[in-house]
Amino acid sequence: MKKVFIDTLGCQMNKSDTERIYGMLSHFDWDVAKNENEADLLIVNTCAIRQLSTDKAYSRLGAWGRIKKDKKKLGLDVKIGICGCVAQLEKENLLKKFPYVDLVLGTRNIPKLPKLLEEIKDKRICAVDDNPIEENNYNIKRDDSISAWLPIMEGCDNFCSYCVVPYTRGRERSRELDAIINEAKKILNDGFKEIILLGQNVDSYGKNLESRANFALLLKKLDELEGNFRIRFTSSYPTDITDEVIEVVKNSKHICECFHIPMQSGNDRILKEMNRRYTVEKYKEIVEKIRKTIPNVAITSDFIAGFPSETNEEFQDTLKAIDEMELDYSNTAAYSPRPFTKAGKMTDKFVDEEEKKNRLQILNDKVKAASLKSNEKYIGKTLEVLIDGIKDNVYQGRTRNNKVVHILDNNAHAIGEFINIKIERVSTWCMFGVPPKIEIN
Repeated sequence: MKKVFIDTLGCQMNKSDTERIYGMLSHFDWDVAKNENEADLLIVNTCAIRQLSTDKAYSRLGAWGRIKKDKKKLGLDVKIGICGCVAQLEKENLLKKFPYVDLVLGTRNIPKLPKLLEEIKDKRICAVDDNPIEENNYNIKRDDSISAWLPIMEGCDNFCSYCVVPYTRGRERSRELDAIINEAKKILNDGFKEIILLGQNVDSYGKNLESRANFALLLKKLDELEGNFRIRFTSSYPTDITDEVIEVVKNSKHICECFHIPMQSGNDRILKEMNRRYTVEKYKEIVEKIRKTIPNVAITSDFIAGFPSETNEEFQDTLKAIDEMELDYSNTAAYSPRPFTKAGKMTDKFVDEEEKKNRLQILNDKVKAASLKSNEKYIGKTLEVLIDGIKDNVYQGRTRNNKVVHILDNNAHAIGEFINIKIERVSTWCMFGVPPKIEIN
């Protein structure tokens, strides 16, 4: 069989796309290569959220170009492709920049890949267009794990001034409700214990569907499925989280008590410059509503350090917001200008690179402190843990609110097992505990 190797960079959506590519190609006699040196086809699945991610992709292509040249001397024909967000942005420029690349595949062209692989035997191709993604019945080659990605929608209509997603993933497009439910059933039948719903903004699910199904209805339908499993979802846009969604999570059996709600800045002027449709006070109201409604909920976020024109005083507002709302964890990044975006054109307002690095370090320290404080609340409590791995003979898993737990006992457990664990101590990024002792009268 021919072999394909995919190097996946970036977000969960890219990882899900890779699983679908592997599954689709398996129908056409392609197998997964263990490494790049044994592959007949090399694909880098790219992320464009920051320049560093783009640079990583280009570096990978350069290394693969040398592999292709060496293989050609041996009479072997290796093909190289690039897909994902960088492909969607750069289009034909990639064929000019990298003469050894055979295929540029846009984010909405994945279903065409088998046909395109036949065509690149004779010519180099750029397949990037704006046609909607088609549903297909190909298998999905998911990683051997307990969790499965399940995309429910793609694209974004928000056009935040720093974000390239609307230009790489397009406008919002939701999958039909029945297609999602059927895929979820297949995931559970395959033995997975956790379904993670994906979308650039999951709470906008259904807006473009004739049925007008919404995210709350989708969650209800999924929660009705039989079995012992969990449901997670990411990401949520603050003002799109409805009271109905919060109530569904509160009253559900399978949906985890965890919301990832990117805030990006704790200052109102910067939020306006970012084209975020809320104020700091509005974000706080949403967080407070969720915390009052759902016990033991974890709320995580995203923040950008050094957005164009951000002053040090405005940056301090972000640190203050993390403390005031007791956010459990946050992803952080220094601002990176992206093509086509409004903020990317604000060159006269860019924050100095050294200052951005300094602010990012301060922000990371704040996030570490917040994470430790969040974990400390659970010392002495007994939590349900889904075991997802073992390292150095120590089993580990996650709580319903997505806390990592290391299990400090000598008993044998099974990956995918649900077990109650009493938390004895914590660190910044994880918690440690043992099964509670059984009292015998």
